Amino acid sequence: MSTSSVRQGTSHRGCTLSWFVEGEGPPVVMIQGVGIGAEGWRPQVEGLASRFQCLCLDNRGFGASQPPGDALTVELMAQDVLALMDARGWSSAHVMGHSLGGLVALYLAHRARERVRSLALLCTFASGAVPTRLTPRMLALGLRTRLGTRRMRRHAFLRMVLAPEELAHADKDALAEQLAVRFGHDLADQPPVAMRQFQAMGRADATPFLRGLSGVPTLVVSATHDPIAPPAAGQALAAGIPGARYVEMTQASHGVTLRFAERINALLREHLEGAEALSPAPSAAGQGAR
Repeated sequence: MSTSSVRQGTSHRGCTLSWFVEGEGPPVVMIQGVGIGAEGWRPQVEGLASRFQCLCLDNRGFGASQPPGDALTVELMAQDVLALMDARGWSSAHVMGHSLGGLVALYLAHRARERVRSLALLCTFASGAVPTRLTPRMLALGLRTRLGTRRMRRHAFLRMVLAPEELAHADKDALAEQLAVRFGHDLADQPPVAMRQFQAMGRADATPFLRGLSGVPTLVVSATHDPIAPPAAGQALAAGIPGARYVEMTQASHGVTLRFAERINALLREHLEGAEALSPAPSAAGQGAR
């Protein structure tokens, strides 16, 4: 099926969701986290589109997916993704999520397991209590992203998502400008929906149904220096899903998909191709998924 990256809009539960599909092959849905849109997946789309159809969306309330509509919950965000799969005519897909997006992916798999070919869970957690806890480090980092000059706030944001080794000799101003393109906003600012996303994440907990995802090919990737989704959270998540594979990226932090795209994409290709080899041939109703 021929695809393009032209944006499309699909109405669901009070929001017109903005999304695009790029690539050829088996379908992959990519779900982003707090305060970042579909373009945050651009490095992965560029690395995977030669073998897979990649569907990326702005989560409701962010970017072109407006208005936020119903009360924001992780369950509603999972329903949004299923609505886009329906709009695309995909009976099933591989599902990939980063941070909050990983939690959405887990809720989607719990709600409609038969539609999930595999899970790739990147810098994420089973419980939203992990990233919303007020540890001294997170409190300090969070305050610095909201106080001071715009330049100071940008640099503070970089410290939240990048490892010390990445920042040691970097031109922080140039780096903030580059990342703003992927995040869809100036790093000195947080989009209005970010706090609602943060609150929705804090209320969500997939821990009770992790064992029920046994048999779903699952890759869990953590980053050693990640203060938002620390490796312990990734290890617990992988341990909770029987058969899940756990990989930890050293010298990386929460922005690993943007900064170490080549290594991440190699892991994702291996995971997706292995899971696809295990998937049964699509039914006649699901032929559009390939």
